[in-house]
Amino acid sequence: MKEKILNSLKQIEVREQVKIIYACESGSRAWGFPSQDSDYDVRFIYVRPIDWYLSIFNKRDVIEMPINEMLDINGWDLRKALNLFRKSNPPLMEWLESPIVYSSNEPIISGLRNLAGSTFSPRACTYHYLHMAKGNFREYLQGETVKIKKYFYVLRPILACQWIMQYGTMPPMEFEQLVDTLLSDQGELRAAIQQLLARKKAGDELDYEPRIGIISEFIEAKLAYFEQQAALMPQAGEDQAEQLDELFRSIVKQVWLTAD
Repeated sequence: MKEKILNSLKQIEVREQVKIIYACESGSRAWGFPSQDSDYDVRFIYVRPIDWYLSIFNKRDVIEMPINEMLDINGWDLRKALNLFRKSNPPLMEWLESPIVYSSNEPIISGLRNLAGSTFSPRACTYHYLHMAKGNFREYLQGETVKIKKYFYVLRPILACQWIMQYGTMPPMEFEQLVDTLLSDQGELRAAIQQLLARKKAGDELDYEPRIGIISEFIEAKLAYFEQQAALMPQAGEDQAEQLDELFRSIVKQVWLTAD
């Protein structure tokens, strides 16, 4: 599958006349709880030719491929990515820390990662994860019978909120790392989550089943807690506008002036 993904990325470069500087996995495979039939959620950052940016017109700054049963692939233009990076955009920050990387211009990406700590906003990221958890909880985990696999899509953002509050940094992508670090003293809850995770990885359907009391109670308590605490979290870090502007110009020049 990796070869198919790399071929797709190369086709995008040729067809769109762009250079892809980073591509990674962003969905359940990167989070560590894929099903046997999970698709591949590939995300990438690309750079247009220099003249594309020297225009009075606003232009489309995303590339989206048609989604099929196994591959969901799309990317953001570098300028869009850097603007979102400045706002401490959690999905973009997650991309940069993905454990599954398909291609990377490491000198460039290292420059971005080096700025991540100073642009990180605990409050903005907490609200992002809280909104995600609340939406999935409201949609899928109400009542005595629930869509059980959706527990992961509520637990992960809740644990991300807890990580931010406890450590003040961007949370790791891997779900099991969050569980092992943050729930090490909650044996019964941790065991229930690990049992559910083992079932998901083994390919169990995990469709509608009776709610899991200990997990649901934990979720409800944490949602109420972070609803109160999110507004008290620190705001954004330093505004790195000048550094990001300078980085943008240097990346565009480096990519195209050194291209084969």
